[in-house]
Amino acid sequence: MPDQLVFPFGVTSHLARADFIQAPCNEQALRFVERWPDWPARVAAVFGPAQSGKTHLAEIWCAQSGARRVSAADLKTLSVADLTGEAPLVLELGDTQGRDLERDRILFALFERPRGFSLLTAQAHPSEWAVGLADLKSRLDSLISFPLWAPDDALLTALMRKHFADRQLAVSEAAAKRLLLRVERTPGAIAALIARADTKALAEKRAVTERLILDLLES
Repeated sequence: MPDQLVFPFGVTSHLARADFIQAPCNEQALRFVERWPDWPARVAAVFGPAQSGKTHLAEIWCAQSGARRVSAADLKTLSVADLTGEAPLVLELGDTQGRDLERDRILFALFERPRGFSLLTAQAHPSEWAVGLADLKSRLDSLISFPLWAPDDALLTALMRKHFADRQLAVSEAAAKRLLLRVERTPGAIAALIARADTKALAEKRAVTERLILDLLES
C-alpha cells in the first residue's frame, strides 16, 4: 500500500480504554486503576515522563469513577475547600521539583479526607517531590505508586503508530523502523519528531515516507 498523503486535519488524541497501549511497563498501573473502587488506599499515584500515558490512565479512571481532573495550573485558583469534598479527584501535578506550599496544603488535605479517592500523576516518584510539609513528606514516601516507562521495541513501535494514527497518517514499515532506530527512546521525543514529520510533510506537500524521515533526522 502506498504511503498516505497528508492533509491539514487537527490532531485528536484518543484516550479511551481501547486505545491504551498495554505493555509490561504499565500493566501494574492499569490493573490497579481498573480494580477501583477496590483499592487498598484512597490515594495513589502514577508517574513517568511526558507522553508516557499518565493522562490516558487518568482518563480511563475518570470514565470509571466520574472523577474531576485538576491540573497543577488550576491549583493557583482553587482552595483546599474546593478540592476536599467526597468526589473522586485526579490531580495532574506534572513537574514537582519546585516547592509550592499551597499545593502541599491541598495534597495533605486529600490524604486527610474521611472519604473519597484521589489519583495523583507526576513526572517523578512521590518520594522525590519537593515538599515543605514534613507530615506530607512521610505520606508521599509510603504512597502506593506505579511507574509508567521502561520501553521495549514493541511498546515504542505501538506508541509511534498511535501518534501517527492520531494525526491521520499512515507510514511504511521501513519508515517506522528507521524512525525507531534513530529517535531518542522517550515518549516525548517520539511525539515531537512525529509532529515535526507531519509539519514537514504538509509544508512540502509530501507523504510521510522513509525519505522524509531521513531528511528530518539528518537536518
